[in-house]
Amino acid sequence: MLRLLVSTGEVSGDLQGALLVKALHQEASRRKLDLEIVALGGERMERAGAELLANTTRMGAIGLLEAIPFVLPTLRLQRRLKRWFSTDPPDGVVLIDYMGPNVSLGLRLKRRFPRVPVTYYIAPQEWAFKFGNGGRSNLIGFTNQILAIFQEEARFYRCRGAKVTYVGHPLVDTLGELPSRQEARRQLGLLDAPVLLLMPASRRQEIRYMLPHIVAAAAELQRQRPELQVVVPAGLPGFEAHLSLQLSQAGVRAEIIPARDSDELKACLCAAADLALAKSGTVNLELALRGVPQVVVYRVSAVTAFVARHILRFSVPHISPVNLVLGERLVPELLQEDLSAAAIVREALPLLDGGNAARQTMLEGYRRLRLELGEPGVTQRAAVAIFDQLLAAG
Repeated sequence: MLRLLVSTGEVSGDLQGALLVKALHQEASRRKLDLEIVALGGERMERAGAELLANTTRMGAIGLLEAIPFVLPTLRLQRRLKRWFSTDPPDGVVLIDYMGPNVSLGLRLKRRFPRVPVTYYIAPQEWAFKFGNGGRSNLIGFTNQILAIFQEEARFYRCRGAKVTYVGHPLVDTLGELPSRQEARRQLGLLDAPVLLLMPASRRQEIRYMLPHIVAAAAELQRQRPELQVVVPAGLPGFEAHLSLQLSQAGVRAEIIPARDSDELKACLCAAADLALAKSGTVNLELALRGVPQVVVYRVSAVTAFVARHILRFSVPHISPVNLVLGERLVPELLQEDLSAAAIVREALPLLDGGNAARQTMLEGYRRLRLELGEPGVTQRAAVAIFDQLLAAG
């Protein structure tokens, strides 16, 4: 019996982890191997066939103050992992995204269990985010291989001496055929009128720092376009109440999709939408691959922003993955002090017009983006690389 630990966190990591867990089981079956997967992740990974050691989907934060509530839970989880490894270490480890905790885990593993192969899949975007005098990486010291999802990521780590396999972005495996706009709206119970999709949060800090601006913008857009329908999928179970309260207080007429239904309805939501207001993250790529124009927003605490700018000297040309991959400002980004309801409305109104040049330019850019993300079969290629590494080490 081969045992793998797959470690990730947050909603997007759980989604990508679930796709990989499914592919790993399929590859194990093809090779006629018995496989047990133990995971740090969430319900999606558990449904895909992993035994959940701890649920980490609620333990993600970006920033200094934002991470404080998760310090003690993370320390407790690290102690549990230490005991678990000491008792029965796995044959291999796969780390998915989740930069801070996974880098810490990888460093500890390499010190205590140097013979256990470590694969990093969906590595931190160090190729795009620069600190101080330039890109630097400590992943290479504890990873046996990096499975790159972006071509620039593969070049970055390969040039620094890592063993790298470019597999492509796993989202291309999830596309499939979208329903027609008419059919999608029928399934969602919507009218034949413009639809605004709000995708503001998969972390609690995002509810605090971004949701008020997005909701205020939706209220103004609905005031200017009374026929506009607003749909909001909840990022995590329990977010529904926060969303409902803020939307109702702002006077926004909206349909909230419970978190438990959001994955199943994602294709319908994208097919129905004319425009999305979305936080920066993997969701930007999902919207782009499904042809939904978008305005991207993000904000952290003032303390975190100050430290990043003036102490860590953090700099990045773009923050949305869409713009990072293309190397250009295709989708508008409203960050930190630039984020306001008025700014969102200013960027959003032209994109709601089907014949607007800005909308057409964005959709054409999406087609170029698709060519940069690789061919279908991403998770299957990743699973093959993981097993090849695992069996070579054994």
